Amino acid sequence: MNKIMKNCLLGCWMAIAMHGVAHAEKADSTKPTMIEADQGTADDVKQTRTLTGNVILTRGTLVMKAGRALVREDPQGYQFVTFWAAPGMLATFRQKRDGPGDLWVEGQAERIEYDNKTEVAQLFSKARLTRLQDAKQTDQVEGAYISYEGRKELFTVNNQDAGGSKPGAGRVKMVIQPTAAAPAPAP
Repeated sequence: MNKIMKNCLLGCWMAIAMHGVAHAEKADSTKPTMIEADQGTADDVKQTRTLTGNVILTRGTLVMKAGRALVREDPQGYQFVTFWAAPGMLATFRQKRDGPGDLWVEGQAERIEYDNKTEVAQLFSKARLTRLQDAKQTDQVEGAYISYEGRKELFTVNNQDAGGSKPGAGRVKMVIQPTAAAPAPAP
C-alpha cells in the first residue's frame, strides 16, 4: 500500500472516529441474554447451546439474528456466540449507541462472532457496518472482515478474504456523510 493510500485511509478513519462520539448503550451490559430459535440443544458439561432456525438473540438494545448459532459460556459466565446466516441470507445485528439523539449501529455478514465479555462483534464475509442517527445513515463501511468494538465505538475493516480476480477485489469501501449543514444560497 503506498503512502498516499495509507494517509487517505488514516484520514478517513480519523473522520469516522471524530464523527459524533457515542458508545454502545452501557445499560446493555447489565441485561440478561434472551435467545429464541426453532430448535435448540444444551450441553451443560461443555457449557454450549446450539440453536437452529430463525435464531434471535436480544440483550437490552442489542438484537442479533441468524439461521444458526452456537453459544459458549466461560467459567465466569461470559457468552461467546457465533452466528451463521441461513442459506442465501446474512446474519445481522443492531444496537443502540449512547449519545445525543437516536443513534444506532447495524451490521451484517455471512458469519458474526460476538464476545459479550469485551463487547466485540466480528463480521466475516460480505461484511457491512452502518451507523445511523435518527434513522438516517451517517456512515457505512464494507469489506471481507469488520471488527466492531461497541464500548469504544471503534471498528476496523480489511479485505483479506477477497479474491483478486474481479475489479475492486481486495479493497474496502467507506461512505462518510457530511456533518456540516450546507450554506444557505445567496439571495
